[in-house]
Amino acid sequence: MNGLELSETDCPGTATSLEVGEVTLHAVVAGPDDGEPVVLLHGFPECWYAWHDLLGPLTAAGYRVIAPDQRGYNRSDKPRPVSAYRPDALARDISGLLDAVGAADAHVVGHDWGALVAWWLALHDPDRVRTLSALNVPHPTAFRRALVSDPRQLLRSWYALFFQLPWLPEAAARFDNWRIAVESMADTSRPGAFDTVDFDRYRRAWNVAGAYRSMVHWYRAVVRENARPRRDRVDPPTLVLWGAEDAFLRRSLAAKSSAYCDRGRLVLWEDATHWLHHEHPGRVVDQLTRQFEIADEP
Repeated sequence: MNGLELSETDCPGTATSLEVGEVTLHAVVAGPDDGEPVVLLHGFPECWYAWHDLLGPLTAAGYRVIAPDQRGYNRSDKPRPVSAYRPDALARDISGLLDAVGAADAHVVGHDWGALVAWWLALHDPDRVRTLSALNVPHPTAFRRALVSDPRQLLRSWYALFFQLPWLPEAAARFDNWRIAVESMADTSRPGAFDTVDFDRYRRAWNVAGAYRSMVHWYRAVVRENARPRRDRVDPPTLVLWGAEDAFLRRSLAAKSSAYCDRGRLVLWEDATHWLHHEHPGRVVDQLTRQFEIADEP
């Protein structure tokens, strides 16, 4: 298997394969064995490397960090059916990941689609989530309601409808060495958030056979299933960390998401976009470690 490997980067940790149930996930694990576990869940169209700027600081702070390639991405397994990418299956992968590393629970951090998986896990298996940190993706119920009540949000989400088409999204993405994906990430982030090395590494992940098809299947599965969580209230302590300049999601979704959390904390940054963990990694680490400490408060 090709794809982006840890050896091609200067990130700390060890690359490993974890049997999590019906699939095997590739993951980077870093930090002391006895550190509190932190699971970092990337979004579309990234992979474990989305967190490369956070791995060092989090492990230096004493945390045991697990950053998987989620199902279908980079070096992880890529089931062919669209139905294999339902949110229930994606959340079960993370429960299985915790079992594989011997953790009863973890601080679960997600960005974009990874945040949707984190929300889903917290809603359906809250005992596995010590704290939840969701970066620039809303609570699933808040998002569903926005799509039917806010035409401006529906317009921003047009690409999700495009992804429902067969084969065309995959073919278009490969055009001119992944130009559309690269330009989308560059144009919707602040200058300097990504460099040529980052994009070269993402191209390696996108070029893995079946990877981009599987990545798009996440969008197809959630629409076809009309997936809804079985409950709305979120029990674990929750941080909603939001870049206000998000080109894909309206800022109002941040507060609406936090309102579903029994122990919610909202942090909104005016000088950040959808890609806030690339733009302000140090500040993100500061907010995450503050959130992790909340779980230890009486």
